[in-house]
Amino acid sequence: MKTETERKVKIPMNKANEINKINILQFLKEGILTNNPILIQVLGTCPTLATTTTVTNGIGMGLSASAVLIFSNLLISLLRKLIPKQIRIVSYIVVISGFVTMVEMILKAYFPALDKSLGLFIPLIVVNCIILARAEAYASKNGPVRSVLDGIFMGLGFTVALFILGSIREIFGAGTFMGNQVFPPEYAAKMIVSPPGAFIFLGILIAVFKAIALGINKISDKKEKAKAKKEGVGE
Repeated sequence: MKTETERKVKIPMNKANEINKINILQFLKEGILTNNPILIQVLGTCPTLATTTTVTNGIGMGLSASAVLIFSNLLISLLRKLIPKQIRIVSYIVVISGFVTMVEMILKAYFPALDKSLGLFIPLIVVNCIILARAEAYASKNGPVRSVLDGIFMGLGFTVALFILGSIREIFGAGTFMGNQVFPPEYAAKMIVSPPGAFIFLGILIAVFKAIALGINKISDKKEKAKAKKEGVGE
């Protein structure tokens, strides 16, 4: 029989073990490389193509969507056992729209130029495929800590993708970086900041990241097979 002291000690020990199982590097790897919401899953391409004419717009859009993603993941995770399955999508949209309204009000109050530049794409975060997908696939099935981490790193992956694409388009298409002149504008390729240029360079980035993700997955598989073989021999 276990004593009362042992029973009391067991709960925090279990919690500690559960926290230790959360692999931050795995979240980081998936969010930025192997499961990037734009460059691997190819979600949320509409705001990606439309807002990456400049780095500032790309970062602003990425951070706005990330904030909504983090807090909606948290709230949906906390309410996951109370939301009926029949109305879960509607419930997610209500939660997401509340946080989008907050973000929009903050931008209007403190960053009016960015709000004007992003325009309609801030309200459209409500139906962003990335946020709805993470709510349905992850937050509704996991606890709040994991859901917040998923929101942070998926949001980071989204922002990184927008930053890279925005940097390419602004530097080579306008000759500037975050509004600062890099080289004379007459040498810039204007086509890069046009819609066709956005499609072309997003396609190139997707191809590059998919090749990187494939290589990483192959390396991980080899390590797992080698580990399993080693454990088998050891037994």
